Amino acid sequence: MNFLAHLLLSGNKDGVIIGNYVGDFVKGKLTDEKTRTWNPEYVTGLKLHRFIDMYTDAHPVVREAKNKAALVHGRLAGIIVDIYFDYFLAKYFSDFCNESLWTYSHRIYSLIEKNEYLIPEEMIPMSNAMIRQDWLNSYKSYEGIDLTFSRMSRRAGFMSPIKDAGLELRKNHEFYNEKFQVFYPDLTEKAAEFIISDRFKS
Repeated sequence: MNFLAHLLLSGNKDGVIIGNYVGDFVKGKLTDEKTRTWNPEYVTGLKLHRFIDMYTDAHPVVREAKNKAALVHGRLAGIIVDIYFDYFLAKYFSDFCNESLWTYSHRIYSLIEKNEYLIPEEMIPMSNAMIRQDWLNSYKSYEGIDLTFSRMSRRAGFMSPIKDAGLELRKNHEFYNEKFQVFYPDLTEKAAEFIISDRFKS
């Protein structure tokens, strides 16, 4: 899943939200010794990020979506489907959150800015760009998704073909929407269970 999904799946605890948000940029095992002095909610968020990625990768419905995207985009299919699912989450945001997407996004941006000290240094330029360019709201339109893929295509040479991935979404919109509508409620339930379970352990 991409940024919007990771953030929304974090629940309402600031520490969990930030931990999940930065999850890709905190490497290595989250041992008790390593995280002993860290905020427990932040650690839960880091663990949640890894759980979401693992659960998503193993889910049969997600595999169906990736297999279809792979027919056109090969090994980039996993990244592409993550963005497709953020598109559907943004498009149908009111089905999953009591706040509007705009209100939620700007509340999250403020939270990120307030907790910048918890964001790994190498992530800060990207985080600043996300806020400045309002990525979370941009996911709800084809044009916003095209812009997202265009930005991603410039990150590395092997990512160049991803710039046209919005065409596959347009062509098979209902197929990917169907997979999202089956998968995301399931993931929401499992993520909530994980948060409760991890808090209980600590």
